[in-house]
Amino acid sequence: MGDLPVMAIGESFIGTGAEAAHINTVLGRRDGPVGTAWATALATPRQGHTPFIAVVRPSVPTKPMTLFVNKAPITGAEHGNLTWGAAQAGVAGGVADAVAAAVIDAARCDELVLIAAVWVNPDATDTDLVYSNNRAATLAALRAGAEATPRVEDVLAVRDAPFNPFYDGPGAGNPAGPAAATTQRAPTA
Repeated sequence: MGDLPVMAIGESFIGTGAEAAHINTVLGRRDGPVGTAWATALATPRQGHTPFIAVVRPSVPTKPMTLFVNKAPITGAEHGNLTWGAAQAGVAGGVADAVAAAVIDAARCDELVLIAAVWVNPDATDTDLVYSNNRAATLAALRAGAEATPRVEDVLAVRDAPFNPFYDGPGAGNPAGPAAATTQRAPTA
């Protein structure tokens, strides 16, 4: 990421069940369209979706500055605590992991901003699993963005057998069903 692309978009889904993490990332320069989108989103919250700056600890925001955007409206105290607690900590840790692994150039962190759209299932209950899945998914999404993956050839190879954790695919288009998913499992501590 040394050449500071205008925008690097990544996606990752890690885990199973209610504690699975689905992360979308948009990384780009502060002085470009990602910076404009970042500031606009922070300044225009809407009901159920309040973007905020992800922190490793209070008053220690992760670098590059990361805007955490919840995809699911908060449904109650436990869901809010999982979103603002475990998921936020996981995203912040995943961003720091990406810098430590040189997926993001540490010397350029102050020139970049990151938007992380984060799904936290309202049925989730395991804080440690929400944390570890979001941390691993954030790193994987940032790596995918940096490497511009998946490749077009990979998308075309599976175009006739789409599926995801919520849909098995059309008819017999995916004979293996969701068990064939290429979702990854976050490493256990």
